[in-house]
Amino acid sequence: MEPTSPPPSTSLPVAKPKQSKPGWQRAIEVGLRSLHIASMGLVLGGIFMGGTHDMLLVPIVATVATGLLLFATCVAWGCLTFTQGAGWALLVKLACLGLGNVFPGARLAWYLLATLVTSVGSHMPSTWRHATLPALLHPAGKPGARTA
Repeated sequence: MEPTSPPPSTSLPVAKPKQSKPGWQRAIEVGLRSLHIASMGLVLGGIFMGGTHDMLLVPIVATVATGLLLFATCVAWGCLTFTQGAGWALLVKLACLGLGNVFPGARLAWYLLATLVTSVGSHMPSTWRHATLPALLHPAGKPGARTA
């Protein structure tokens, strides 16, 4: 009788975080994320209502500051890798925000798209958030797969 191979996995290949997060980290991330969402909402609403850059300066600064602090926490605690799904979502979000500044007439549309991308990126299943492109292209046991 020939040995049988295990059934193929239906989950995406994932990479594990580099290091464990401190126990109090969750409270900091939730607080920063809440401030980020509130300030971003003020920016989006202000743009929708015709607010000028000067009128929206405080929420813009708050959005950028909390975004940078969130990014710093992710990098410091090793929970963001640009080769994984969450990192791709962040890069697409930043591209949309940049395009909103390049094309001010379409700024609201670009910022709304950035909001959609980051919302999906934050709430997609863990296996998608941590999926890696090389592992997706060359899954173990498939032709062309890399072996360690």
